[in-house]
Amino acid sequence: MMQPAAVELGIKLRVLTSEQASSAAQVIPDIVVGDYQKTADCLTAAQGADAVTFDHEHVPPQALQALLAEGYAVEPHPEALIYAQDKLAQRRLLVQLGAPVPEFAAIGSVQDALDFSEEVGGQVCLKTCRGGYDGKGVWFPESREELTETVEKLLAADVKLMAERKVKLHRELSVLVARNPSGEIKVWPVTMSVQENGVCAEAIAPAPDLDSYLERHTRQLGKDIADDLGVTGVLAVELFTYLVDGRETIAVNELAMRPHNTGHWTQDGCVTSQFEQHLRAVVDFPLGETTALAPVTVMANVLGAEKDPSMPIAQRVMEVSRRFPGAKIHLYGKDHRAGRKIGHVNLTGADVEHVRRDARLAADFLVHARWLDEK
Repeated sequence: MMQPAAVELGIKLRVLTSEQASSAAQVIPDIVVGDYQKTADCLTAAQGADAVTFDHEHVPPQALQALLAEGYAVEPHPEALIYAQDKLAQRRLLVQLGAPVPEFAAIGSVQDALDFSEEVGGQVCLKTCRGGYDGKGVWFPESREELTETVEKLLAADVKLMAERKVKLHRELSVLVARNPSGEIKVWPVTMSVQENGVCAEAIAPAPDLDSYLERHTRQLGKDIADDLGVTGVLAVELFTYLVDGRETIAVNELAMRPHNTGHWTQDGCVTSQFEQHLRAVVDFPLGETTALAPVTVMANVLGAEKDPSMPIAQRVMEVSRRFPGAKIHLYGKDHRAGRKIGHVNLTGADVEHVRRDARLAADFLVHARWLDEK
């Protein structure tokens, strides 16, 4: 999704991909087939590049250091990226920065887990420190026995763990920020996301019914984190809210230093998309405006059905376009797999409930080839 913006900005991309048929390889002519976990492949892909960036946080530190040693500009810098790779390091740093986070603890033994459970009244959320995403790597043990069994099993598999207090979730928000090496920062409107089965199903921007103080505080928090960490590129600060005496309160959930699913709405709802902005940032161009183009934009993910319908995807796109001419459909060129993100739909408008309904109807038709509101 960076390629169209790259062409328009006069930037040439090269992608390190695991296979010739990957989504990026379908649109970027210059590809290197290899493994991002192998330093030699990363160095091969980087030859002649002005900057190196990533679409996920899991590149091994030794590869990043090798790129730096060869003189490449690695953006975001590994010193910042570690706080997206390691949730425990992230939590510790956020505390130092004064950012709101739930109570947490490193878990190196079953006793650590039981002690923490006592402190938080049994309200435990157990997480892997590295590698979890889309609901993976997260557990909510409901008893001391289940907690003990889960921790024993994971530690035996050499999984690094942390725990945090489980709170009663009100809703999930995210704020996306972009920063370039010169220190210029731009922030997009705060977004509300809706999760289904641990996967983002929908993003609404701006977040509906968000208190003006909380909106300003959230945007400033995103800018402060980006600045304090020296992040280059797009930073997504994922947040959850809970109620204290009826008032919505935020806590940081995770950081992602890359274009993020909750920012896909910016492709069609903002002056500058997160994909264009990420490129501008990593090559130190001036950043683009992040003003919204409509009162509300909704992004609805297209997640593969249990069984792929017989109707060809091109026909599904045509049917959605006929019913919703304003819908912007973005497919990823991926093969069908149940639950897999294979695309998303963006829709803009003035009434949040109407736009949400239409975006979900459009996405659902692309999944199931039938209209959810028709019997």
